Amino acid sequence: MTTDYTPMWQELGLDLAGHEALLNVLGTAYTDIYLSQKNRPEGMGYFDFVMSEVHGLRIKELMDEKAAGRKIIGSYCVFVPEEIVLAANATLVGLCSGADFAMEKVEQLLPRNTCALIKSSFGFKIGKVCPYLESADMIVGENTCDGKKKAYETLGTLVDNLYVMDLPQTKTDQTRDLLKAEYMKFKTAVEELTGITVTAESLKSAIDVVNAKRAAIHRLSALRKADPAPISGLDALLANQVFFYDNPARFTESVNKICDELETRIQEKTGAFPAGAPRILVSGCPQAVPNWKLHMIVETAGAVIVGEESCVGERGTRNLTADTGTTVDEMMDAIVDRYFQVDCAIFTPNPQRLDHIQEMVTAYNAQGVIHYGLQFCQPYLMESIPVEKALEEKNIPCLRVETDYGMEDAGQLKTRVEAFIEQLR
Repeated sequence: MTTDYTPMWQELGLDLAGHEALLNVLGTAYTDIYLSQKNRPEGMGYFDFVMSEVHGLRIKELMDEKAAGRKIIGSYCVFVPEEIVLAANATLVGLCSGADFAMEKVEQLLPRNTCALIKSSFGFKIGKVCPYLESADMIVGENTCDGKKKAYETLGTLVDNLYVMDLPQTKTDQTRDLLKAEYMKFKTAVEELTGITVTAESLKSAIDVVNAKRAAIHRLSALRKADPAPISGLDALLANQVFFYDNPARFTESVNKICDELETRIQEKTGAFPAGAPRILVSGCPQAVPNWKLHMIVETAGAVIVGEESCVGERGTRNLTADTGTTVDEMMDAIVDRYFQVDCAIFTPNPQRLDHIQEMVTAYNAQGVIHYGLQFCQPYLMESIPVEKALEEKNIPCLRVETDYGMEDAGQLKTRVEAFIEQLR
């Protein structure tokens, strides 16, 4: 029996007609892209259920938490430390920014040549179709790129409680101190929101929870190194996307369960793709739900995506937070050190990212790299050319793709991707 969540959505102030249209499109896309795959692991049934209840049961859980006095904090970026949020007895959820919505209204507030991710976040707010955003007690923005930095000035007029975190753009001892100061200010803001002081005990527990979640994804990523690949890139991408809004403990358990199954599949040489299928690493901009376009095009063309060098992927989850600290200050230092290693394209210079791409190519036995850039995303588009040159100097084929969330260029992309795969064969 299907639960009717309409009263809950009404209470959140969603535009019911627009929201129903969004869910219909999302459901059709998920069926066509995900449920049509062959040889899927049985453990993906959990993630299919998550997606079927993405605006239903999970939102009810968040509303139940709010009713019990817990605060919900929404964010758009991996630089927002979940450890601090959990330590203050709040819940962190990622916010919708992976599809076009209400673009005509968005372009009355933002220039047309703003990147799709920023426009999407505005579209979901203006269209009132994101229950995660509407249920949040605080929205956290972060000054990564210039587009976000200026867009948050306008977003602040649309939401009740926007907290903007400043981020360094270079990596030095001085800018590390800046990041620590920002995280200490954020900790204070979260404590004021929740009325709960972060203690050494609560911060240690939060670090353990988030480390366990990342360790589960690391385990899944490592299993993708096998040939034949035991899981499709599409399914692995979905796990990385769900990472941002599922209950942490349940997510960790579910990912470890699917990893147990994948280990058996590897022993039995059972793959989501045949052995010897061309292996591709995707690098570049993050891909949030329901942005599955590139993975779908690549994998329906017969290649398998074996890794994502992305914020929704290895860049966002690569490092654990050191758990040796005993005081709040020592643990805050460990959190700062962990997040300071994220090699986002906002940093200049950014040689670590080039190194990581090449390390991932080797580790995952990738035969080529597709650099994924969202239109008008200056940092990643600027880095795409040096990335391509560095890879080609090592005889690693690279295809640079610049696209948005629409399907208008799908035919052209398909042609280019198919030619790239033939090159790899």
